[in-house]
Amino acid sequence: MIKVLVIEDEQLTREILIDCLETEGFQIISAKNGRIGVQKAHEHLPDLAICDVMMPELDGYGVLKTLHQNPTTAIIPFIFLTGKSTQAEVRQGMALGANDYLIKPFTPEELLGAIAAQLKKQAILKQWFALESQRVLELSADEIDEFTNFSSLFASCPQLKKIFNFIETHYHESISSRDVAKYLGFSSAYLTGLVRNQTGETLNRWIVRRRVTAARTLLLKTDQSIQQIAMALGYRSINHFFRQFRQYYGTTPQAWRKVNRRGYVWESN
Repeated sequence: MIKVLVIEDEQLTREILIDCLETEGFQIISAKNGRIGVQKAHEHLPDLAICDVMMPELDGYGVLKTLHQNPTTAIIPFIFLTGKSTQAEVRQGMALGANDYLIKPFTPEELLGAIAAQLKKQAILKQWFALESQRVLELSADEIDEFTNFSSLFASCPQLKKIFNFIETHYHESISSRDVAKYLGFSSAYLTGLVRNQTGETLNRWIVRRRVTAARTLLLKTDQSIQQIAMALGYRSINHFFRQFRQYYGTTPQAWRKVNRRGYVWESN
């Protein structure tokens, strides 16, 4: 059963939405304000969220921004409900990662159509990414640079290809998502939402992934010290490098080198 989170402070509107969606067979999770909505989104991980823009405590923009700070909730399709909508408001919502807008009053058909469209997009995206991920994993079990493998996932998407080409060129510098956004002429929030919706990970996570996979190659194939490798990859702090490497590989760079280099030297000989 598809779970839909309804966040609406007006009780009558909330009840109408719940009745309409339950009649269509959806499992409904409801919240009377944005703060509770965020809490329930993290708790239940719905398949889709419908959220009013103007609410007390935390408005719809705040809800969306908060959900996008967590990878597990950032990929939830998000539909805004609003009684009025200027171009600036729509652009603000879309920049934050909103998928659609419905202007009150709307018909049940419009609501169900918007939901169906987003669920279809999400299903296609998940299916494509799952198939491509499996294909990439089958390319080469021995490939050391996993970022190169994963980059093939983005070759078919022009927007993503530009992003990852920039990362590939500048990962050894101290870059962030803001630098990528500035280069491409987008807002940082829009670019982060785009990458997260397409890949399930943030742009900064992909930058880190490129760095730590490059670190593995240097650890394996060179005699550079850990500090030299960290500096070569744009890290200003060796402790920062240690933390990020451990997050991905569960051990320190020195320990990884010690275990894996033995096998590499043996195979090279």
